[in-house]
Amino acid sequence: MKTIKVRTTQNVEVEYAMASVGDRIIAYLIDCVVFFVWMMLVAVLQFSIGFDQGPIYIIVMMVPLLFYHPLCEIFLNGQSVGKKARDIKVIKVTGESASIGDYLLRWLFRLVDISISSGLIAVVTIAASDKGQRLGDMAAGTCVIRKQAVRRKDRIMVSTEEGYQIKFPEVNLLTDKDVALTRQLLYKAQQHGNYELLEKIAERVKETTGIRTDLSDWEFLNTVVKDYHHYTQGDVVA
Repeated sequence: MKTIKVRTTQNVEVEYAMASVGDRIIAYLIDCVVFFVWMMLVAVLQFSIGFDQGPIYIIVMMVPLLFYHPLCEIFLNGQSVGKKARDIKVIKVTGESASIGDYLLRWLFRLVDISISSGLIAVVTIAASDKGQRLGDMAAGTCVIRKQAVRRKDRIMVSTEEGYQIKFPEVNLLTDKDVALTRQLLYKAQQHGNYELLEKIAERVKETTGIRTDLSDWEFLNTVVKDYHHYTQGDVVA
């Protein structure tokens, strides 16, 4: 499985799987269904109103189809309807969001990648590229990833204790995502002895939960993780 590492604003590396050729083909086919539905709607409208199939009809029919991909990717943050359905999106290979210029460049290369070659060039280049890129991606410096991060063990193990008493009930204000990120950051801070990172994580958790404590950042965060684990498991003393 091809992956790409993205560095978040918290200076943490998150790994994402590249969208496979199959994912991208299915997304393309879903977009084709969107095109078909649009053409049927315009045809029904034309039949209902009775206007001629002249320039106006062609503009109404073709312009949205022509600009569908760049407009979707610009306004839907790197996704078309098909990409949304497959939970994949366009990003820069550096991990940043693609710019409007990047989306437009990818769109221009669709003529070669997909239209002229019936998608053959796109399929071959995506399969052969280390980053799963078609020619448009290579030109724009983009790639297509699965939105769900690759799961990795964070190595901060939490044991279940019978009759455990939660120290900070406020952990109920946290989400699974919050705690998963906290565990990942704890592991990194532990690995590198990064006390500044520990302090930042602790401040963020305290802001979210309103908790005030004299525990050290390390003890506090470990307690929060443990509390949340038992809170979600329901194995606590009332």
